[in-house]
Amino acid sequence: MGTSAVILTNKDKYSPEQLLADTIVAAFHSDSALYFYNNKTYTNEGEFLYTTLNINNKSFTGDNESSLIFHIHSISSPSTEFYYHEDLGLDTSESLCQVGHIEDIYGNQELILNFIHEYLKLNPDDYFWIADNDWVYSLEDIQKLKSLPYDPDWCYQNPRD
Repeated sequence: MGTSAVILTNKDKYSPEQLLADTIVAAFHSDSALYFYNNKTYTNEGEFLYTTLNINNKSFTGDNESSLIFHIHSISSPSTEFYYHEDLGLDTSESLCQVGHIEDIYGNQELILNFIHEYLKLNPDDYFWIADNDWVYSLEDIQKLKSLPYDPDWCYQNPRD
């Protein structure tokens, strides 16, 4: 498995349903295709754990299209826990959780940049974090990147350097 990425949001405000709604809107505004089968995964006790979507650059009809797998977890899922505030230079008093898990960013950099730009416009207090990086992207960082000529290595470079 390649490098994963997540959206960081305020734990007290997180709702899987709202993330799903914002994902649909962000995909629409980024001209991405969104495929959602409504296949939910549950714990052995019958509690919702996560659902999976595919976000694709335009449609699945082309051979060279990029596509990413996007997981939306329940607030009680262990996958939402976040402990890296200090490592990423974030305020430790912020109660953040990891939502909107992207399985692999490789080959999907432009799709992710366009999608996350639209998502952060809807949720300007959230962050985007690529798990191998020791920094996060804010809306301002992504807007700055969008104002420059596209660089496929954007996600491997600290936007504040």
